[in-house]
Amino acid sequence: MAKARASRHDLDSYTIKAINTTINIGDCVLMRPAESSKPSYVASVEKIEAGARGNVTVHVRWYNRPEETTGGQRKFHGSTELFLSDHYDIQSADTIEGKCIVHSFKSYMKLDAVGTDDFICRFEYSFSTGAFTPDRVAVYCNCEMPYNPDDLMVQCEGCSDCLDSAYERQLLAICCPSTLSRKKDEIYKRGNTFELFELSIWVFYKIV
Repeated sequence: MAKARASRHDLDSYTIKAINTTINIGDCVLMRPAESSKPSYVASVEKIEAGARGNVTVHVRWYNRPEETTGGQRKFHGSTELFLSDHYDIQSADTIEGKCIVHSFKSYMKLDAVGTDDFICRFEYSFSTGAFTPDRVAVYCNCEMPYNPDDLMVQCEGCSDCLDSAYERQLLAICCPSTLSRKKDEIYKRGNTFELFELSIWVFYKIV
């Protein structure tokens, strides 16, 4: 009579000796890519399973980088931006290279320093349809584009609107175009040429 095959069983955690790291369910991990020239894959561990012969597999949910999606890289995508995919997979636990942290937008912006294992996720991505959830996010800049977490955001001293680094590069880091125009109009109405001169000096002083 043939012996019954030992069944696979679930694990709460697993220690990968090669990297001396314990992986738990719910951890985000870096996984070895098929091509060494490419960056590590990022995934969330959904399940850890041990086989009869001691081999351990992980059930993962993949994260995609912008360049891996249908729409590709957009202006507001940060260098550490990831999208939580609906693509699930089973991989050998030995392909895990280490742990990482995938932050929400709010927690990412509170970081004092961004490490090589820090990522940000604002969207979920449908692997089959190419659709994103949510399909829109809040905009903070006058350019009406979502905020790129890599860029410096400054605030206009006149109206408190936020401006991204594109405006800053145009030497408008302290006044948005609408506020600067409004200030000039107010001074023209008062007919005070000296005050207009002072405004010009103030703008010059701020940008240098």
